[in-house]
Amino acid sequence: MSNSVKYKRVLMKLSGEALAGDKESGIDLETVSSIAQELKDVYDLGVQIAIVVGGGNLWRGEPAAKVGMERSRADYTGMLGTTMNALVLQDALQRTGVDTRVQTAIEMRQIAEPYIRGRAIRHLEKGRIVIFAAGTGSPYFSTDTTAALRANEINADAILMAKNGVDGVYSADPRTHEDAVKFEELTHLDILKKGLKVMDSTASSLSMDNNMPLVVFNLNTPGNIKRVVRGENIGTTVKGAE
Repeated sequence: MSNSVKYKRVLMKLSGEALAGDKESGIDLETVSSIAQELKDVYDLGVQIAIVVGGGNLWRGEPAAKVGMERSRADYTGMLGTTMNALVLQDALQRTGVDTRVQTAIEMRQIAEPYIRGRAIRHLEKGRIVIFAAGTGSPYFSTDTTAALRANEINADAILMAKNGVDGVYSADPRTHEDAVKFEELTHLDILKKGLKVMDSTASSLSMDNNMPLVVFNLNTPGNIKRVVRGENIGTTVKGAE
């Protein structure tokens, strides 16, 4: 383990949209390969890496429910989307030489392991990257909440919130508000009080209650994941407590 590493075990929340690259939807294999190489560089530092992957590039349950689809069924469809993303990411990581396991909250034994906490921790200890798919396995919960839940379950040092083109937490959307102010440091309570759209309120509350740090950063800048685990001052750090 490199002495310069601040976080030794991390849970990275990777949005489905990040896997789409410049496309609005779907999976861009070149982008996935680039992300896998970035993760390999962090892995080579000796960092234990778990990943929760979203499915928004393929499906979103809430909008589908708003136009009449039964909400639980719509959410389960989204969980299948996260599994597709996880398998593609697993393949890209394996091609970099990193042993990787996918664990799903809904059993799909032909393609992935069921989520078992002890087994996930053992994989990390053996130097494998673990990708958690299918959310929590229950409808109405986001993959943000899954990230907060799994991070606490595996005793991660921090959640790394990899954003697509946004370099931290702002007072408003910097893409539409020129006067938006970037926060260098916040607490989870600040996020809840200010109504900042970092994680949903369930995920923020869970992280706050369990004193789980969060680092929000721009995934699109090469080398940023490595900078975060080394503790460099990029993005926004959300402290678990005052």
